[in-house]
Amino acid sequence: MTDPEPVLRLPHDLYKDVVAVESIAAIPTILDVVCRTTGMGFAAVARVTEDRWVACGVKDDIAFGLKPGGELKVETTICHEIRQAGSAVVINHVAEDTAYCGHPTPAMYGFQSYISMPITLPNGMFFGTLCAIDPKPAKLNTPAIIGMFKMFADLIAFHLDANQRVASSAAALHLYENIVQSDTAPVCVFDPEYRLIAFNKAHNDEFFRVNGFYTKLGDVFPDLFVPEQALVMRANMGRALAGETFKIEAVFGRPEFGQPCWEITYTPLRDKTGTIIGAFHQAHDISARLTAEAELRDAQDVLRQSQKLELIGQLTGGVAHDFNNLLTVIKSSTDLLKKPDLAEDRRARYVTAISDTVDRAAKLTSQLLAFARRQSLKPQVFAACDSVRSVSDMLGSLTGARIQIMTSLPEAKCYVNADPNQFDTALVNMAVNARDAMDGEGQLTICVEPVDHMPGVRANSGVQGPFVAVSISDTGRGIPKEWLERIFEPFFTTKGIGQGTGLGLSQVFGFAKQSNGEVLVESEIGRGTTFTLYLPRATGKVPAVDRSEPEPLINGHGTSVLLVDDNVEVGEFATQALAELGFSTVLAANAEAALAELAKGADCFDVVFTDVVMPGMNGVDLGREIQRLHHDLPVVLTSGYSHFLAENGTSGFELLHKPYSVEELSRTLRKAADWRQRIRSKIVPGSPR
Repeated sequence: MTDPEPVLRLPHDLYKDVVAVESIAAIPTILDVVCRTTGMGFAAVARVTEDRWVACGVKDDIAFGLKPGGELKVETTICHEIRQAGSAVVINHVAEDTAYCGHPTPAMYGFQSYISMPITLPNGMFFGTLCAIDPKPAKLNTPAIIGMFKMFADLIAFHLDANQRVASSAAALHLYENIVQSDTAPVCVFDPEYRLIAFNKAHNDEFFRVNGFYTKLGDVFPDLFVPEQALVMRANMGRALAGETFKIEAVFGRPEFGQPCWEITYTPLRDKTGTIIGAFHQAHDISARLTAEAELRDAQDVLRQSQKLELIGQLTGGVAHDFNNLLTVIKSSTDLLKKPDLAEDRRARYVTAISDTVDRAAKLTSQLLAFARRQSLKPQVFAACDSVRSVSDMLGSLTGARIQIMTSLPEAKCYVNADPNQFDTALVNMAVNARDAMDGEGQLTICVEPVDHMPGVRANSGVQGPFVAVSISDTGRGIPKEWLERIFEPFFTTKGIGQGTGLGLSQVFGFAKQSNGEVLVESEIGRGTTFTLYLPRATGKVPAVDRSEPEPLINGHGTSVLLVDDNVEVGEFATQALAELGFSTVLAANAEAALAELAKGADCFDVVFTDVVMPGMNGVDLGREIQRLHHDLPVVLTSGYSHFLAENGTSGFELLHKPYSVEELSRTLRKAADWRQRIRSKIVPGSPR
């Protein structure tokens, strides 16, 4: 809805009508009583003519956006129809009202409950309406509510008629007094000298409650407060006397009486000519509400902290349990390798056990980092459908012959921007979870489809945009509701001992989140479960993805490597391993030492192999500096975990994850060195990193 036109820009007649309504001191109270009695959030007195709808008085607690002087297109309002028919309209619930469920106005302005009473002047002229709306249904069609609206509409009409005749009505004044006096909220009126000229009983009672004495007519109101509160009260009253209508929250009252917090609405008071002759305020003690809100926040904070500690305890226990098992295998194997005269077949068996256990430990840390969204992803644009076809071919051996694997793939390839290896891992983890849920027998369906919306889940709102939805459905036993909130937690598993680590779905969760996607789960006991992975859909030109098998172990053939690592043991081991493979290696303890070594002669080296996490300059910044100084010298990074990498990526440098095998190390370094040689030979144009 557009901003309302200021009052002064209205035609003269409509401007006078707005001023006339604003000059009725009871209007704010009437609108407040309307909202309080009905529970509705917006109430207004509207001037309605054949071609104009103008707000004259407004109470807006739902941010509808209208102020006095604001306009709506009259033909879009129900008030236009009321003007023509001359009768009230009452709607408890638009969706259930046969006459108005299809009416365009409720949908246009977003309300479900509506009541509007015509304001007809004593001479029979239709002036406008007293109306109220709310986005929620309300019980309005009762004699009490309709009678109240009729009474207030008549009262407003009476006042308007009195203003037009420049006369006062004792009956109207008496009715006004009864309305104000019956209001349980404190109301007081003051003149331009800040003196009290009227107040209701609730005002005096509440003032006595928080200050210990009563007020009287003629009191200079701010002077009744303690000095610091007097300054605030005088400033607020001054704003109202200057013509401003506003609402504030402030503490008023003496310390010995508790000093409650008040919500106070200030409104200027005008005479029939529109001149401000004073102002009034209406107050509500909101201390109890604020206390309840604070207690709720504290309870929520305690609950969140408790949940965090529980998760940390579960995570720590799971890590300790699994790593201690792995370390037991490694320790036992190394002890047995120390035995003299150990048979060669046994030696080979223990060495294999150590190697396999290290791989399992690396996978464990990788899954934990995936859940924490701290893994270093290598996002690429690839076709999700192609990956699903490739993975589904090997899932048969994983799930067994009694599980039928079905795929539903669109003709479009559905390109996504994510880490293809982590994507494959997520598919496998969801498939394994489905296999176990079906006890090895049933049907597993993998579906891929492009979507334009990612649904909201776990208190997150939905996101509009191009996504690819990859779902895996099973015909298993389903997941109980009490488990649905925990299935993505690391180490949470309902399987028997030794049947699962509880890390598979946590990897899916972390991968989805870190890829700016989401994973949803729907399950019904006895009918199966569907996991749906949402990933950002890529558009435009799509590069080919290299997913070829690794080459066999590569000999260094004298390739010169500058190795940078602040950990002495790791650095020395890597140096020895590279020497065994035929590489020539120089070890630098930090980035500064590496730059100094390169300053002596960068041409002595074919490649720089550097750790990321180091004191001082990190490996990524070192790579950038090497790129600036020696643009054709390739840099390869290595890291077990880096917060910098998780947040910012590798900046285009090749990354070798720890723990790495000797084969991976050799292959990666030779690949980088060969690339440099090809560049220098001008076989491949450009400058590598």
